[in-house]
Amino acid sequence: MHKRNINYNTTTFRVTAFVMLTLLLSFNVKAQKHIKPNVIAYYTGQNTVIDSFPIEKLSHLIYSFGHLKGDSININSAKDSALITKMVSLKKRNPDLKVMIAMGGWSACKNCSEVFSRVDGRKTFAKSTKEILDFFHADGIDIDWEYPAVVGFPSHRYTVDDKHNFTLLIKELRKKLGKKAEISFAAGGTKNCIDSCFEWDKVMPLVNRVNLMSYDLVSGYAVKSGHHSPLYSTGEQDLSGDYGVKALIKLGVPAQKIALGAAFYARIFENTTDANQGLYQPTKFISGVSFKDFKKQFTTENGYTYYWDETAKAPYYYNPQMKYFASFDDPKSISLKTKYVIDQKLNGIMFWELTDDAYSNGLLDVIDKTIKEL
Repeated sequence: MHKRNINYNTTTFRVTAFVMLTLLLSFNVKAQKHIKPNVIAYYTGQNTVIDSFPIEKLSHLIYSFGHLKGDSININSAKDSALITKMVSLKKRNPDLKVMIAMGGWSACKNCSEVFSRVDGRKTFAKSTKEILDFFHADGIDIDWEYPAVVGFPSHRYTVDDKHNFTLLIKELRKKLGKKAEISFAAGGTKNCIDSCFEWDKVMPLVNRVNLMSYDLVSGYAVKSGHHSPLYSTGEQDLSGDYGVKALIKLGVPAQKIALGAAFYARIFENTTDANQGLYQPTKFISGVSFKDFKKQFTTENGYTYYWDETAKAPYYYNPQMKYFASFDDPKSISLKTKYVIDQKLNGIMFWELTDDAYSNGLLDVIDKTIKEL
């Protein structure tokens, strides 16, 4: 009788343990499945219209840009200060929203190389950053130095030492701002920047994410047209979002710290030939167009025809009369990029910029809908 009780109790214990383990695993799978990717927007627009956008669909809103003044970060005007204040106030609508301040930009980091090469320069910058974040009650800093160690904006200084000095800068920021503040940085999606700008193994443990600029991959200096924000590479074009993500992961960057970039604007190029519907032809950059203006700009009346590159997962327009080629993201490509972020378990999707979106039925709405559907 005693022996049979032991068997019964053992069996009961095993069944109970199995059920509990199954429930635990099921919970963990569901928890992993429902980890919501970050949705990160840069913003350069007016404080009078920012609350017209669906802020509830964002996880991060990044003011763009603060700049260096001496060795300190500086907000240039009362107008910009009012904008940051307005952005922080939007937490009333979205309590989970993180508001960050970006420093730099394509043409506005002329003195970064020199300032961040000095110990006192890095310390002063970190101190001023903490003061700015505390003053505005903002959540973190995004460093947009384009670019450490490689050529960026014409005439801006760069040296090979920038690569290590960037690491020292991030170390100083983390030390001064503490563990709770968010720190991110923007990285170009080109092979040159991925390979040469950053000490990935040293920097990534200190930051919350890298915002991969997987757009402008065909830049304003291009001599051949192509997709400026494709998800996948093609036989004619190596650079893409997928290329950048895989390159970073190969260098040891955790997938959960990579935010994939998307473009809320088109780049228009003027070709010298109308071959291949304008794709991969000799060209020069003409202008940019916001997504909110696509329906007015890219019409059949204006001579444009829509095309889809199934390999790149990228749309484009071509106007054979003008020989104008337009590269961009649209609802279809944005949805695919969002699915890619979820499938690859990336940190999130980042885009430049919210000002270019429509107030309703925009690309941010597509991102949010895709996340909810998945």
